[in-house]
Amino acid sequence: MSYFFNISVGLFLMILQTTVMPYLPLLDSFYDLLIPFIVFLGLSRPVRESLPFVFFLGFIMDNLSGSPFGLYLTAYFWLFIGVKGITKLLQVGNRLFIMTLIVAAGVLIENLIFLGTLTILGPDPQLAGNAAKIVTIQVLWVIWTGPIFLVVLRNLQDRLNTGFRAIYARKGEPS
Repeated sequence: MSYFFNISVGLFLMILQTTVMPYLPLLDSFYDLLIPFIVFLGLSRPVRESLPFVFFLGFIMDNLSGSPFGLYLTAYFWLFIGVKGITKLLQVGNRLFIMTLIVAAGVLIENLIFLGTLTILGPDPQLAGNAAKIVTIQVLWVIWTGPIFLVVLRNLQDRLNTGFRAIYARKGEPS
């Protein structure tokens, strides 16, 4: 059941990010919505279940973005690996402060990968000033909305799992 949930949420976030948010003035410099979802996958799902979704989401975003191929795939993969590594070192659990820091670090890591790629492709002196402003806005957005996003995802998945357990329990009862 979590496969259905992961595919649905991932596609919904991609559609929202690529078709709706760029046209809203307040949200035009919003962070990548898939970052909290990948952090959620890293925190709550086993590697064998979530790693294919990380690759799937990175592949789709690479095709939709027009950026050099593999950029999102690389960023999402390293973010996922980093979250898995942090959860082995720290007991993250339900600590909202640590989850906020992880998502904010994810936004910074993704932006550093993007800026590094843009620097390699061709240096632009105006890029540094614009990038600092956009990264600052994105970090402020993620500090405010990242934990809410993670809590909503966790609650949605818990409700979905509870509902399907109840359905399976009713099917298993003798008539």
